[in-house]
Amino acid sequence: MAPIKFTIEKKLKGKLGRAGVLETPHGRIETPAFVPVGTKASVKGITPAQLAEIGAELLIGNTYHLYLEPGEKLIKEAGGLAKFMNWQKPTMTDSGGFQVFSLGAAYGKNISKVVKGEEPLYLPEGKIIKERDDLSLVNIDHDGVMFKSNIDGSAHYFTPEKSIEVQHNIGADIIFAFDECTSPTEPIKYQQEALDRTHRWAKRSLAEHQSHSERAESQALFGIVQGGRHEELRKESAKIIGDMAFDGFGIGGSFAKEDMNTAVEWVNSVLPEDRPRHLLGIGEPEDLFGGVENGCDLFDCVAPTRIGRNGSMYTKQGKINILNARFRSDFSPIDSGCTCYTCQNFTAAYLAHLFRAKEILGGTLASIHNLYFIVHLMKDIRRSILEENFPEFKENFLRQYK
Repeated sequence: MAPIKFTIEKKLKGKLGRAGVLETPHGRIETPAFVPVGTKASVKGITPAQLAEIGAELLIGNTYHLYLEPGEKLIKEAGGLAKFMNWQKPTMTDSGGFQVFSLGAAYGKNISKVVKGEEPLYLPEGKIIKERDDLSLVNIDHDGVMFKSNIDGSAHYFTPEKSIEVQHNIGADIIFAFDECTSPTEPIKYQQEALDRTHRWAKRSLAEHQSHSERAESQALFGIVQGGRHEELRKESAKIIGDMAFDGFGIGGSFAKEDMNTAVEWVNSVLPEDRPRHLLGIGEPEDLFGGVENGCDLFDCVAPTRIGRNGSMYTKQGKINILNARFRSDFSPIDSGCTCYTCQNFTAAYLAHLFRAKEILGGTLASIHNLYFIVHLMKDIRRSILEENFPEFKENFLRQYK
């Protein structure tokens, strides 16, 4: 029995985009959709009830952070991620791979990586990191990755099997295979080595998941496509991952912003059409249109709440900074016509006051607005596909927004 069901309702003419429905054990998601990020079983500053009111249909938690605190076994004891955080709708967790390589390496301000048992890592500036443990905070070997906690520096070891075990305990509806997410600046030689590891680890992640039949029937596993900025690597990865029995697919970063649409099109022109595709870590308004028309169904990004906590907000005319002087006495809503809780009840002047006074409520109200803006932008994009006017909607929105 498949843990999820994906149905395509309408395709975007001349493009790879589509509108569909993704059914999970804990509810349905109308796609394309934006997925708010609940890194540590919490979307920063927002209650689950507020998220539901905003219109969010799916949340993504972070395996790395939840493994370190409070621990995946405690979450399992609580009844799983959704019950633990009192979220009544579907959930997903990433594999922890991105954070293992980024945060694990950043601990102690050292970003060196050592590949043990394989060729040494050639950094972009041409330096070679030798196999010296005192230099390394992320040690990669054939089986997995040794990394240090960003909380206390304690050492941990993740293999594909360990990542799947942790995600099984967390209990989300959708989980991801363990992968290596590289920097887009790393040379093609290393990109190929990392890609080979990602493919080996994908097979092992899938085998581990399928060995637990009760989990394979209740949790969907997505494989992740990598390959950096290189067309041949991206297409190779899409073919290899697409041929595996994953329930859906994630598309990893490791491309520059200007390369995103091209890289996504390479991948989705190869991936099987009948399974959902999640573009990891992308969520700016202008990027969502490119991701959708090039065939992605789900998107997640911390940007709406992160910039909201710093006083930046999306409007139909583009981003604003509430700390600008013109908002001190502006008694209109942040975004006229917006029906979010913030815009329906508060003025820009009040938001400006909250941020200048350093009141926590300011970040919450700004985050509510930003999430509402992005979630409903995706709903409008979906509607435009169903009504066959996506090109016009995209043109009109971006003309105003830019």
